[in-house]
Amino acid sequence: MAADRPSDHLDSRRLDIGRIALNVREQGNGPLMLFFHGITSNSAVFGPLMAKLSDRFTTIAVDQRGHGLSDKSESGYEADDYADDIAGLIRVLDRGRAILVGHSLGARNSVTAAAKYPDLVRSVVAIDFTPYIETEAFDALEARVNAGDQLFDNEAAIEAYLAGRYPNIPADAIKIRAQSGYQPVEGGLRPLASPAAMAQTARGLRSDLAPAYREVTKPVLIVRGEASKLVSAAALAKTSRLRPDLPVVVVPGADHYVNEVSPEISLKAITNFIDA
Repeated sequence: MAADRPSDHLDSRRLDIGRIALNVREQGNGPLMLFFHGITSNSAVFGPLMAKLSDRFTTIAVDQRGHGLSDKSESGYEADDYADDIAGLIRVLDRGRAILVGHSLGARNSVTAAAKYPDLVRSVVAIDFTPYIETEAFDALEARVNAGDQLFDNEAAIEAYLAGRYPNIPADAIKIRAQSGYQPVEGGLRPLASPAAMAQTARGLRSDLAPAYREVTKPVLIVRGEASKLVSAAALAKTSRLRPDLPVVVVPGADHYVNEVSPEISLKAITNFIDA
């Protein structure tokens, strides 16, 4: 049982939620806190944050559909599909309502789930994804996503590629991505994330998120990296006009990858929000 597990013990397994099987990493004890990564990423990127929070919470990071070691269906990559997965997971876990922490795609999905299934959610930390993201930002994101499906000779080549692609992410966080996000294939290593799923997911990110933000009744903390190239200052300001009651934290010096670039500030923002 969870209550008997040491807070530093990490358990990785797949859970069948009926509609799909999701790979999860679990650590700690206490109220349920779920973590949802960005597009092309996986649950491992939240390991450092989970380690800091596992003495207070049952922290569970999820490989979302199409990503990591979770199922990769041929279709079903819209916001509602991901939100339905979150609801199914919370029900299968059967540990009460969950705090949702999501980055980028994960933030979109978490807010959508909170709006659609308020009885399953306590609150949401939405990291660097809001309504009103400009078309040019989505164009750049989609180009990066589609360029990521490459064959690499070895892990060192992956690290070099990721370091160039994410210049502000520290080396230890780059190593986590390199070690967890790729699989051996003939001739080298390829991303675990399904290229077809990534393409569909990237298109789906363009859907209007304003209705979910308008409808959500649970507490939502909006976190933006000050130097984010995805969520502009204008998009954030427009979101705050839509929901002036939602608190906002802008992380100095951080780009889009806030929780990896500035883990200590991310931790403080999450704990301050929850404690408040």
